[in-house]
Amino acid sequence: MTDPENDFEKALLLQPLREPVLRSAIRTLQLPSGSRGLDAGCGIGLQAVLLAESVGPASRITGLDLSSEVLVYARDVVEKAGLSNMIAFREGDVNRLPFDDDSFDWAWSVDCVGYMPADPLPMLKELARVVKPGGSVTILAWSSEKLLPGYPLLEARLSATSSGIAPFARGKRPELHFMRAFGWFRSVGLVDLTARTFSGQAYAPLTDDMYNAVVALFRMRWQGVESELTKEDQVEYRRFCLPGSQDFLLDHPDYAAFFTYSMFHGKVFGEST
Repeated sequence: MTDPENDFEKALLLQPLREPVLRSAIRTLQLPSGSRGLDAGCGIGLQAVLLAESVGPASRITGLDLSSEVLVYARDVVEKAGLSNMIAFREGDVNRLPFDDDSFDWAWSVDCVGYMPADPLPMLKELARVVKPGGSVTILAWSSEKLLPGYPLLEARLSATSSGIAPFARGKRPELHFMRAFGWFRSVGLVDLTARTFSGQAYAPLTDDMYNAVVALFRMRWQGVESELTKEDQVEYRRFCLPGSQDFLLDHPDYAAFFTYSMFHGKVFGEST
């Protein structure tokens, strides 16, 4: 069982890293003003706020999440942003969306559809079902990172651990890897497919918010990895990757890190009305 309070804190910590990248992706989509949109797997509502700011006050956005506890935080986030009149939330499963066909002008999902271990096709089919002909379906997910400047071998070994390769997993079929999403889109009948990758960065001198965000990212990407490392790599990991260690890389005056989100976009076949 997930801890909604912990998820809330983690999302807030990571937001300084994610927000500029997600804003860039949203600008690229040019979502129509006055439209109705779905944020599937909305979490605590942070991206719903970004979407609402993009499409303007005449638009309506519905955020959907499986966790009622998480949605408590989402409603609070949206209320504090002054956007409760534009954004509503609904508890539900992306595999079985609680909406009629053609309910939305567009659907969007970040770190959910195609990112979770579950088969993405039923979820993507549901997104396409609830979007009107001519409307768009967009999914995004974290796709790469370079977080340990000067130590590429250590980072490569960390990236090969069970935690480091998430959301992919050993034994997973290649066609279920997020970067194969074009095949999923074609399978559910989406057309006019495009893909883009957006980069983010963090570099010295880090603000307190950015420092805490990268620390949280280290913990998320490499949670419980030490048992999968050699003794030599364990020593380096503790030396360079743990806050408070003498040579923690985030304390280095030349620190710089980069990461990417990849986005797949398609349209529901048919003319918009």
